[in-house]
Amino acid sequence: MTAKRLGHPHLGLGVGLRTVHFDYILEKHPKVDWFEVISENFMDSRGRPRYVLEQIAERYPVVMHGVSLSIGSTDPLNFEYLRKLKALANDIKPLWISDHVCWTGVAGRNTHDLLPMPLTETSLKHVVERIRTVQDFLERPFVFENPSTYVGFTGSTMSEWEFITRMAQEANCGLLLDVNNVYVSSVNHDFDPQEFIRSVPHERVVQFHLAGHTNRQTHLIDTHDDHVVDPVWKLYRLAHKLTGGVSTLLEWDAKIPPFPVLHAEVLKAKRHIGEELADTNVATASREQETNAMSVSEDNLAVPHPLHHIAAEVV
Repeated sequence: MTAKRLGHPHLGLGVGLRTVHFDYILEKHPKVDWFEVISENFMDSRGRPRYVLEQIAERYPVVMHGVSLSIGSTDPLNFEYLRKLKALANDIKPLWISDHVCWTGVAGRNTHDLLPMPLTETSLKHVVERIRTVQDFLERPFVFENPSTYVGFTGSTMSEWEFITRMAQEANCGLLLDVNNVYVSSVNHDFDPQEFIRSVPHERVVQFHLAGHTNRQTHLIDTHDDHVVDPVWKLYRLAHKLTGGVSTLLEWDAKIPPFPVLHAEVLKAKRHIGEELADTNVATASREQETNAMSVSEDNLAVPHPLHHIAAEVV
C-alpha cells in the first residue's frame, strides 16, 4: 500500500472476531488473513476475553473497530473513552483503529445506535476539528466508516460522499468504505451507489466492509445476518477496481454461522477481484450455511440492528 493510504498495509481478506468462534480459532488456527475486533468489547475486559484476544493478536494481524466514539456529537469528546482506546491499542498493537461518521448520543445519553450526520458546512467543520483532536491524542491516523442510514436532515446541503471526501482531506484521516452500507443507504435514500463509490477519494480508502442485510421491501436494514447479495458484490468489484484493492472484511453479527462458513463467505471476494478460489472447502461450507439457514425459526420476525448485538459480546 502506498503512503497515500497512510502507510497501512493491504491485509487481504479478514473476518470479524466474535466470541462464538473463540474456541475454534484457538484450536484450529484457521488460515484467515486477519481479524477485526470491536474495540468496546475489550476495552474494559480482562480474564478470558482479553487472553483470547492477545493470543490471536500474536498470531494474526488485528485492527480495532469502534462504535462509540460519537465523533459527530455536540457533547465534548470523551477522553476517558479515548484513554481506554489508546491503552487497548498499546496492548494489542492493531494495524489501525476505526469508527463511524456518526453520533451516538447527546447530553450524556448514549442511544447505542449510529445516528446520521446533518451534511452541512457547520457539521463538517465540527467533525474535522474533533478528528484532528482524536488523532493527536491517539498519536496515530484514524479511519472512519460511512454508516447505513434510514433518515436524513432536511437542512443538509451536500451529498454524503462530498461530506466524507472533504472530511478525509481536511482532517487527513483514512476511510473505511462499507460497500454494503453504501448499497443500503442508496436504496433507503434513492441515490446512485456507483456515484458514491466513484466519488470518494480512493487514495484514502484503507479498508472495505462487506455484509448481508435485510430487505423490508420499502427499505433495507443493515442487520449483518446473512450472505452478501449480488448488487453489493457488484459494487465491491467497482470499488476494488478504483482503489486498486485494499483490506477487505466480512461482518456477520447475528445468526452467526460456524467459522468455516463465515470464512468461505469472505473468500468469495477472490472471484470478484479476478483471483482463483482454490479453497476446496468453500463448497462444503456453503452447504453447511444453507443447512444452518434452514434451521432458523420462521417465527423470529424481530430485525436487529448490528449495534444491538454488541452487548452480548461484552464481558
